Amino acid sequence: MSSELAFRCLVLDHDDTTVLSTPEVNYPAFLDTMKKLRPGVHYDYETFIDYCCDPGFEPFYRNILGFTDSEMKYEFDNWQEFVKRTIPEAVPGLGEIIKKYRSAGGKLFVVSHSYASNILRDWQHDFDMQPDGVYAWELGEGKRKPDPYPLLDIMKNNGFAPQDLLMVDDLKPGLDMSRTAGVRFAAAGWPRQSRKIEELMRRESDYYLNTVKDLEDLLFSI
Repeated sequence: MSSELAFRCLVLDHDDTTVLSTPEVNYPAFLDTMKKLRPGVHYDYETFIDYCCDPGFEPFYRNILGFTDSEMKYEFDNWQEFVKRTIPEAVPGLGEIIKKYRSAGGKLFVVSHSYASNILRDWQHDFDMQPDGVYAWELGEGKRKPDPYPLLDIMKNNGFAPQDLLMVDDLKPGLDMSRTAGVRFAAAGWPRQSRKIEELMRRESDYYLNTVKDLEDLLFSI
């Protein structure tokens, strides 16, 4: 490992931390689904991301919107169609930072509620590279965030201690996962956020990153 790195391992969320998924894919898919399943019911962008932050994506659909199992399947299939035809743009400037980080000896992992195939597609398209490992939606309940399993498994399989890792995410599930695993957490403040989410993340995170330049400064702070 290069001595210039403050953290040996960088763990990134995918949606809105690495690529602009919500404005380009997830929210348009949500609006389309609501037209079919809950016509006349509307949630604006900020309310949508608030609920995706807390209580989280699945509780929002099941408990607040009251989606049945068949409606959840429709929502998933419809979202997948949006995902297939749209590769979200990378967060500007992030690609250069993660390439610099890897060149300096850092390890890169993704922990996300997206599917692994979508994550790998986006990384190849946007960065022309692949992460060292992906912990995605396929893990299932009990292993996907906010459960600490992904971070614990990264540490176990790579000989890392909690202080070697930095988790970067824009929403609460990543924060909760990091807290449980004893890993330092940096909130990605660059996606479009509501005031409620920004206040929560500023208050609870170890670091609040307003820009990707803040991430670069943190990673190479030694």
